[in-house]
Amino acid sequence: MSKSILGIGNALTDILAVLPDDTLLKKYHLPKGSMQHVDMETGDEIWKSLKPLGVHYVAGGSAANTITCTAILGMPSGFIGKIGDDELGLLFKSDQEQYGVRTRLLKSDKSSGRSMVFVSGGNAERTFAVYLGAALDLVPEDLDPEYFKGYDYFHIEGYLVQNQELIRRAVELAHEAGCLISLDMASYNVVESNEAFLHSIVDKYVDIVFANETEAKAFTKLSDPESALDEIACHCRIAVVKVGKDGSWLKSGDEKYFIPVWPADTIDATGAGDTYAAGFLYGHSLGMPLKTCGEIGSIVAAKVVEVLGTKIDIPRWRDAKQEIRDLVASIGK
Repeated sequence: MSKSILGIGNALTDILAVLPDDTLLKKYHLPKGSMQHVDMETGDEIWKSLKPLGVHYVAGGSAANTITCTAILGMPSGFIGKIGDDELGLLFKSDQEQYGVRTRLLKSDKSSGRSMVFVSGGNAERTFAVYLGAALDLVPEDLDPEYFKGYDYFHIEGYLVQNQELIRRAVELAHEAGCLISLDMASYNVVESNEAFLHSIVDKYVDIVFANETEAKAFTKLSDPESALDEIACHCRIAVVKVGKDGSWLKSGDEKYFIPVWPADTIDATGAGDTYAAGFLYGHSLGMPLKTCGEIGSIVAAKVVEVLGTKIDIPRWRDAKQEIRDLVASIGK
């Protein structure tokens, strides 16, 4: 019986645009590589400016991306979020359902959240302007203990942390339901502004922490990724620090590994961290060794960076599944 996973996160639709230069970023005061929250008016204005560039709509949100991938990999997967009664909300719901995700999408009277993603520069750096809308209306009272029953894993995105009471309630319920809890730190500015709270829930509830270099630094105050990894590993069962195109570090107890990236022709790094987490958790659910979990994460992440946005196409999924099967078969030989 394969293990199952439940995710909770901001139900956002990504509106993706490739920028010719930094003019728009400057116009809306968006520092390159940052994630900024915008109000509804600014959100609508940015959307209008992007439309002439040709935009790409795709259901997104960090935890939702991870959960869609775990579903495709074969884990029974569920998702809790909140949407508005509008076209972006419908798009999000049908996208999850087509991949077999069991959705619990609650309704808000605000419009559905969206994340405007600007891809710029030679290294395809991403800058986000996010209007959370309905997603922000998810409250602790929305969570029913029944939602968590029967799941083996519970995955949270750090972007939800600005809603501390919601996260606290969610980890308590997941803990009571016996789930293994994983947290993706999501963004360095989120970590910086919620540092004490994050430390308290990681110490008390979180089993697996995913962070990139800047998030790990914000959480530990250590600029060397390997030292940050060692520090995070003192607070949870498994620590993962992703170092972008260089690969990732993993640590659990006395075990420590550096995992190089899987070869890929990178065009857009959007979603690499989310899909890495999906591959890692899928490997973990199969009872794979720590190093193999990291390698499975790298295989899946290598596929998403070859496409624009967060959706891996069918041929690439086929390749990923075959590469994972080969890797798993080679263990113990």
